[in-house]
Amino acid sequence: MADEKPKRIALIASKGTLDMAYPPLILATAAISMDMEAGIFFTFYGLDIINKHKFNSLKVPPLANPAMPVPMPNILGALPGMTAMATMMMKSWMSKANVATIPKLLDMAKEGGVRLIGCQMTMDVMGVKKEDLIDGVEIGGAATFLDFAVDANVSLFV
Repeated sequence: MADEKPKRIALIASKGTLDMAYPPLILATAAISMDMEAGIFFTFYGLDIINKHKFNSLKVPPLANPAMPVPMPNILGALPGMTAMATMMMKSWMSKANVATIPKLLDMAKEGGVRLIGCQMTMDVMGVKKEDLIDGVEIGGAATFLDFAVDANVSLFV
């Protein structure tokens, strides 16, 4: 019997808020723990997740966020301090549930061999330099990601 290719997951991260940083990192680290290959393509604001100046201080925006737990009129979400409060609440929930922080998940992803691909075009458009990104990120365009994703068993835009 010929050797089977390992299963593979290909993820696209396009949002750079704290609540949107968790799904691709949790999915990728879970995949590598299941002996799958994993790759995440960070594009547009998703680059903030791998930006060494931003990844440790991602926020949860309460304004127009349909996932906020308490029905909150948009006017309250616009008040000063509400983003900080929503961010603090989410960090508290994650900590109480023993969920790893974003920096820890990034470390786990890198140590486990997850391909972290920063979108070259987006970097050019948004003025992000390679030196702004955490160590271990490869720079590539859509073709780089598609070359990885074409053999994926699971592909998600998260």
